[in-house]
This record gives sequence, C-alpha cells and structure tokens, in this order.
Amino acid sequence: MEETNREAVATAVQRVAGMLQRSDQLDKVEQYCRREARKKASVEARLKAAIQSQLDGVRTGLSQLHNALRDVKDIQNSLADVSKDWRQSINTIENLKDVKDAVVQHSQLASAVENLKNIFSVPEIVADTQVLIEQAELLEAHRKLMDLECSRDDLMYEQYRKDSKNTHDMNLIRNYFGAVQGLSDDLAKQLWMVLQRAMGTVRRDPTMLVSVVRIIEREEKIDRRMLDRKKQMGFIPPSRPKRWTEKMFEVLEGTVTTRIEGSQSVTREADKMWMVRLLEITRKYVLDDLIVVKNLMVQCFPPHYNTFDRFFKLYHKAVSMRVQELAAEDLEANEIVSLLTWVLNTYKSVEMMGHPELVTEYDIHLMDPLLPQKVVDELLSKYVQTFTSNITGWLRKALETDKKDWFKETEPEADQDGYYQTTLPAIVFQMFEQNLQVAAQIDETFKEEVLKLCLKQMNSFLIRYREEAIAYKEDHLRDRQLPQCYVQYMIAIINNCHTFKESINSLKKKFLKSTEATQNDAAIERTLNDVAKDGCQFLLDEVFLDLEHHLSELLTRKWLTGTHAVDTICVTVEDYFNDFAKIKRPFNTYVVSHRRVVVEYIKAVMQKRITFKNADERREGADRMIKEAEQFKFLFRKLTAVSGEETDRLCDAIAAIAEVFKLTDPTLLYLEVSTLVSKYPDIREEHIVALLAVRGDASREMKQMIIETLNQNKPSYAGNTQPIFKDITVPTATMTSMSSSMAATANKLLK
Repeated sequence: MEETNREAVATAVQRVAGMLQRSDQLDKVEQYCRREARKKASVEARLKAAIQSQLDGVRTGLSQLHNALRDVKDIQNSLADVSKDWRQSINTIENLKDVKDAVVQHSQLASAVENLKNIFSVPEIVADTQVLIEQAELLEAHRKLMDLECSRDDLMYEQYRKDSKNTHDMNLIRNYFGAVQGLSDDLAKQLWMVLQRAMGTVRRDPTMLVSVVRIIEREEKIDRRMLDRKKQMGFIPPSRPKRWTEKMFEVLEGTVTTRIEGSQSVTREADKMWMVRLLEITRKYVLDDLIVVKNLMVQCFPPHYNTFDRFFKLYHKAVSMRVQELAAEDLEANEIVSLLTWVLNTYKSVEMMGHPELVTEYDIHLMDPLLPQKVVDELLSKYVQTFTSNITGWLRKALETDKKDWFKETEPEADQDGYYQTTLPAIVFQMFEQNLQVAAQIDETFKEEVLKLCLKQMNSFLIRYREEAIAYKEDHLRDRQLPQCYVQYMIAIINNCHTFKESINSLKKKFLKSTEATQNDAAIERTLNDVAKDGCQFLLDEVFLDLEHHLSELLTRKWLTGTHAVDTICVTVEDYFNDFAKIKRPFNTYVVSHRRVVVEYIKAVMQKRITFKNADERREGADRMIKEAEQFKFLFRKLTAVSGEETDRLCDAIAAIAEVFKLTDPTLLYLEVSTLVSKYPDIREEHIVALLAVRGDASREMKQMIIETLNQNKPSYAGNTQPIFKDITVPTATMTSMSSSMAATANKLLK
C-alpha cells in the first residue's frame, strides 16, 4: 500500500512538474487545481458505480444458489418416494400376466371375427376375382384381392404377435390363402400387358391406363406401410414388398426398346435404301409417341412421376442403343452418311426431338450424344476410306467410258457456243457434287475434308487422263485413218481441260468457305495445262504430218520449175484452222500454226535442197519466195482477222532471205546479209553459211570474210520478240562442207 502511495505521489509530482515548467504557467495554478479536482470526483463516481454493480450481481447469484439447493432436496425426496412405490408394485405386475395374455387372445379373436366373412368365403372370392381379372375389370379385381390379402396379413400378424416361432400355424394360414398369390401374379400380368400397349391404350381407352396406375399406386402405399411395420414389429407378410412401381418402369422401358428395335421393316438385301427407311420410321415413331406422351399419357400418371421427362429419356436411351448397334455393323459409304446425318442433324432438329411441341417440355441441349465421339470419328474415317476407293473406281470407269467415245465414227457433241466437248467433266463433277452435298449433311468441316479429297483424287485422275490422251495419239499414229474423228476428239479433250478448271472453281466456291488455295490447286492447274498443251501439240503434229509431203517439195528443182505446194499448204492450214476454232480460250492460242509454217519453210531453205546455178534462177527463186511469203501473210491475216505484227515479221523473214538470193551484185552481198542479221539477230553462223551455199555464187573467200565480219559486228539479241531461227538446225552435211571450205581458205591465207 505504501509503495502504491509512493508511486502515486511520484506520478503526481512528475505531472505537476510538467505543468509548471515556465513562470507564466504559475498564473494557472488554480485552474489546474479545479480541473484535477473534477477528474478525481469523476473517477471516484465511476468506481462507486462499478462496486455497486458487482455487489448487486453477487446478491442475485447467492439467491439463485439457495433456490437450486431447495429444488435438489425436493427431487431427492420425490425419487425416494418413487423407488418405494416401485418396490411395492413388482408383485402386482407379475399378477397381471394372465390379463395380458387375455388381451392378446382377445385381439386375435377380434381380428378373426372381423375377417370371418372373408375367411369362410375365400374360395368364392378367389373365383370371382379370377373372373374379374379375365374380364379386365382390374379395379374391382384389385379391391377383392386387397380384401383377401388384408385378411391373410392380419391373421398372420396376430399369429406372429402371439407366437412368432409357431411356424405350423403360420404355414396353415399361408396355405389356406395360397390362391391369393396366384391372383396377384395374374393381375400383375394384366397390368404389364396394358403397360406394354400403353401407346395404343392411351389413345383408345385412357381410363384403362389410369386404372392400372391407380392399382400400382395402391400397392406402393401398402408396401410402404408394411415396411414401416416391419421396422417396428419385425413382421412382413409374404410377397411384400411387391415393388410394382419399379416393375412398371421396367416394363415401359422394355416397351420403348421393343418399339425402337421393331422399326426395321426391310433389310439391305431387299432394299438398298433400308437405312434411310429405318431411320425415317424410327423418327416418326419417336416423334409421334412423345407427342402422345405429352398430350395424353402425362394426364394418366401422378405429377411426381415426371412422366414426360422419364419417357423422353427412355426413348433417347433406346434410340442411342439402336444407332450404336447399327454403327457396329459393316456399313457401306451411303449408309454411314445416312446414319451420321440422322444422328448429328436430324435427331435434334425440329423434325424430331426439337419439334415445337417437345422443346417446351425438355431442353434438348441436356441430352447426351447418341453416339460417342470415338464412334463418330471411326465412322467418318471408314467413310473416307470407302469413298476414296469408290471414287477411284468411279473415275476409272468414267474415263474408260469416255475413251470408248473417242473411237466413234461420229463427231463429239458441241456446247451452245459450238465448242467440241465430251460428257466426262459433267459426269465427274456431278459425281463430286453429289458426294459433297451428302457430306455437307454431316457438317461443314467434314464437307471441306471431302472436297479436298476430291481435289486430290482429281489430280491423280488428270495424270491418267493425260496418259490416255498420249496413248490415243500413239494409236492414231499407227494408222492415221483411225479413229476417223481423231482431230475433233482431241479438240474435245483440250476443251475438257477448260471445263475441268471452271468446274473445280465452281465446286470450291460452292462448298469451300475459305478463298485460300488448297495444296492440290497448283498441281491440278499444272496438269490441266500440260494436257491442253500436249493436245494442241498433237494437233499441230497432225497438221504437219499432212503437210510433210508438200513441205518436202519446197526449195527444190520441182518447186523452182513450178509447183502448187504452198497453195496446198495454205488450203490445208486453213482447213485445220477452221477445226481449231472450236478450241476454247486460252488453249486456242497453243495451236496457232503460223509460226511453225514459216519455220518449216525456212528449214527447207537451210536444208540446201537446191543450189541456184545463175542469176536468173536466183531471181526466179527469190520472186517465188516473196510471192509465197505474201501468200502466207494473206492467209495468216485472214485466219486471225487482224494484221498482227508478229505474223508479218514471220513472213518478212522469208522475204528477207529472198532478198539475199535476189541480189545480183555479189560485192553487196555482205550488206544484204548484214541487213538480215540486224532484223533477226538470233540467226547463227551456220544459217548464213547455208544461205550462201544455196545462193551458189559466193566464193570461199567471200563467205569467210562475211562470216568473220559478222562475228565481229554481230548485234546483241534483246529478246523483245520471239526468235525465229533459234530452233532451226542446219543439216550436218552442210556444216561439214562449210568447215572443209573454211579450213582450205585458212591454209591459202597462211601460205
């Protein structure tokens, strides 16, 4: 206590020292004293209030403890009185055992009296009930059955209460009511039969179905009551619980499954469209049945059964099992597509589960898929394999059929614009489009996959198409009289390439969302161009095979004395050109024969078939060449309907060579040759040597001088125009003689 006082005094001194640190604070001493006095009074008041509250709580607690002690003493006294009374009543309870037995016996006798009428009339009631069951009076039959079962169960229960171990009496009662179990089984069979025909019954006689449901509900209540009594007393009558509700749903599920499985009316052997028919029948059955369930059957069942949801799931399960069985069979390509289209599209569409009358009752998005994704992928993979094999065979057959047409004696058909064509492109792309339309029924991704597969097969097919076109040409070369319409069908082959291109673009535009090129586009484009170019080259070869004899007469003695070779060449070219007019753009540009005619003419010059003997022959030959160049120019303008610079330049090459021959003054020969070289810079040394050899009056020294001078001053070839002399070769004999001449000249100069 003293220590506390000292600490308080020390604290007070410290506070006062803090307040009076400056001299001007002394004036506030009285103010400080009053403030501290107020604080002290406030603290003392709070302390008094707290102590008073504590004292009141202690007083209340002591009062309650006194009351509890008094109650405990009263309870002790009461328990002592109860114990005393219990000890005194033990003997009395033992004396009441006879009364208890009498009560049990009285209860049994009362139950027997209550069921006495049923007991004596059991055979009669059984017979009446059997008749009612056979007459389909199910509610009345069930009422009588319940009376019989109730009598039996009450008697057995009372016997169980009296002596649960007395099996003899129990069996006696059970045997006496033995026919009751048979009635129950017969009634159950009638109930299940009605449920199996529920779809028809609910349309024809819904009250029958309602009666069945009421009977099952009654039995369900009795089952629950018997199970509750078993928990209390340990006794349950025979054949309980019947669980007819569970059995009802099993029967309904079996009915739905049987209805789905029984929808197959035809087999593949009897009808190739069996899958389509099966799926359509299934769709119709399911939709019709579910609409009946919604509009009629729901009213026959209690609401807590969730009848529509239950039937919806039963049908979904049954259909799923059925389509999985179908998917496991060895299906053909069209059957796979039909099945997948139905499963992935039709099933949830407005034509079936998404029907307006059904979607208001059930969310179809909550349904599990009919087929697992693994099975769907396996079917798609199998379809692709089958489709690949089939399309290869279809394309082969289509090409074989088209090849047979190539050997016909009649010309191929022409389109509305007069262009020759065959039916091959139409057949091929009709086949492609049909399969793509089928694939599109499954989904967009699969459709694009099938399109890419078609394009891949198309590329392989076009390679075979090219090979067959080449073989067709080779067959023709063995006997040029056959086939009779070789040119026309070769034109049709070329035009087919254009049709193939248009059809491919049309397919891609129609069935491919993306505009990006596929990996097969470049290969297809290249192969089509190769086929068209080959065909055009074959046609040109055909032209010049006919012209071969006439071309061989050019620049010969016979030609110099007078021949109609060029006239025949022009007529033949014009005749073929009229046929080539039936080639579609842009491939018609590949069969322009103007350039090749001129090149063949110049080749005839370079082959040194003639050597002019004098100036008159040179002039006469040159004039003829100029005249024939004009003939060619006129022909080419007539055929092209325009005066093209390129065709004029080709014909001018013949005239320029003629000018070299026509020159009378050999000393000016170098200038004329230089002019020729400047116009046609692709001309080579061997060409000039051949021209000088045909001219026949140029000395070796002059030839050597012209060649050396031209080699020194030869203009460079810019490549702006298509070369003429590039592909013209000079026969070896001419070049050999030239080399010998040049060697002799060189020896003379050295000497």
